[in-house]
Amino acid sequence: MNALLDMPVTPRLCDVLEAHGHEGVHAAGLGMERAPDRELLRAAQRESRVVITADTDFSRLLALSMADGPGVILFRGGSYSDDEMCALLKRVLDEVAPRTLVRSICVVDRTGIRVRELPIGDDS
Repeated sequence: MNALLDMPVTPRLCDVLEAHGHEGVHAAGLGMERAPDRELLRAAQRESRVVITADTDFSRLLALSMADGPGVILFRGGSYSDDEMCALLKRVLDEVAPRTLVRSICVVDRTGIRVRELPIGDDS
């Protein structure tokens, strides 16, 4: 699995990804530190990368567009230290299969992990 790390998350998450056999790149490393969320989503989709973020806008954009990707791992529940973020991502990678992450929004916080398959739209 490949990942694109959004600006609000620590670049140290690349080390966690690598330890689990995955590859990650931080938005700053791509010169995208000021890119709008839509542009980051397009880059992630074009490069088949899961977005890792603490920004709820990515989930909203995917829901509004009814897109089936890219997948998103979303840190919720407050501010996290770099160490806490790394531990949360490790928990996600240990518990959720990569094939699920690439087609879902995975919300993680101190109390658990919730996964919602894409696309998100009107279920009625």
